[in-house]
Amino acid sequence: MSDVRDPCRSTPVAVVGAGYVGLTTAVCLASFGHRVVCGEVDPVKVERLSRGEPTIYEEGFGDLLLAGLSSGRLCFVLGAAEAVADAEVVFLCVATPQRADGSADVSALEAAVIEIGPHLAYGAIVVNKSTVPVGSAALVERIIGRNDVSVVSNPEFLREGTAIHDSMHPDRIVLGAQDRAAAARVGKLFSSTRAPLIVTDAPTAEVIKYASNAFLATKLSFINAVANLCEKVGADIRDVVLGMAYDHRIGFDYLRPGPGWGGSCLPKDTRALIYIGEQAGYDFTILRSVIDANERQLASIVSKVRSAVGGSLDGRAVAAWGLTFKAGTDDLRSSPALEIAGRLMAEGARVQAYDPAVHGDAPGLPGGIEVHSDPYAACSGAEALVVLTEWEEFRWVDLDKVRDRLAEPRIVDARNLLDPGALRRLGFSYVGVGRT
Repeated sequence: MSDVRDPCRSTPVAVVGAGYVGLTTAVCLASFGHRVVCGEVDPVKVERLSRGEPTIYEEGFGDLLLAGLSSGRLCFVLGAAEAVADAEVVFLCVATPQRADGSADVSALEAAVIEIGPHLAYGAIVVNKSTVPVGSAALVERIIGRNDVSVVSNPEFLREGTAIHDSMHPDRIVLGAQDRAAAARVGKLFSSTRAPLIVTDAPTAEVIKYASNAFLATKLSFINAVANLCEKVGADIRDVVLGMAYDHRIGFDYLRPGPGWGGSCLPKDTRALIYIGEQAGYDFTILRSVIDANERQLASIVSKVRSAVGGSLDGRAVAAWGLTFKAGTDDLRSSPALEIAGRLMAEGARVQAYDPAVHGDAPGLPGGIEVHSDPYAACSGAEALVVLTEWEEFRWVDLDKVRDRLAEPRIVDARNLLDPGALRRLGFSYVGVGRT
């Protein structure tokens, strides 16, 4: 009789949840040499992943998924309880969406912990990977109610579109726990990355996650405000950014002006940090200003498009390049591009859009937006083109063809992606963000 065991049954690591964070965590841990079983409640997703079909838009994910499956180090099962049976370390990677008051909805987290509690192996470590409110590690400990099980907070710092790279080459690994030995065991799983290891208590680790994203949002709102000032005084934001960013205390990252920030993390986490402050009796006024500045930036781009077409959007056709919140992903959640498109339509415009990662039947796409199959078709008959997402392919379009398709050669470049000099030589009127 063969002594070969089912790799799912000898897996020392489990991942609960096959969303963006869960899948990235699972395939990367498997690539590090660990045996990983990932539990997911959606049977269709489990079936697709088990066949090696990617369910997220992420460069490198498909290759790692197939490598993990073929090596036997990665498998997918239905349900959290099935996943954790023999695991030494269990990563919780479930959704924590934002409630109306800004707080995080942890009901899915609580449900997952209730499900896995009785099935955890003796001495297992449960790791909060999801973005969770301060105090969530203690909450998980209370729900599990077992002295032999330790809980560690290990927040993720992944950027959509580069999540695989970020997991393979993290800037740091943050671990928070009362049990420092448990934190060290979790840290060893990532030892091949050679990233700095920060071991602290769980509340501090939880605040680090929120504070990091809130700071990035602050940096984006700040540079957008500086770009708006540049427009008023005749300065060029590109050179302003260069002059700032070579200062190593400031750096180049997140100093690119645009239509406003969005995505699945920054809006949710900034509001959550404000809520955490309110609960603790602290008014986070600087962060409120950051959110207000972002709202004004969205309105500013709409105003630029309105002015470009003569002062009224009613009945005007506007071409929109980009719908996702950033290039390199198909995620439409809290997308500033989608928000601006919606505001244009609310003023009576007809929006003709193109995005290389979005089709007309994409989940989360509001009705009324005409989604076209290429950037030129989106321009046909439009009285202005607005660039909303920084997809690299937009840099290399045939500008003569774009001009011929547009009813009027007007461009509002909300990402400062195109060359204004080249456009103006071809007869375009061009408006960017903070550019002279």
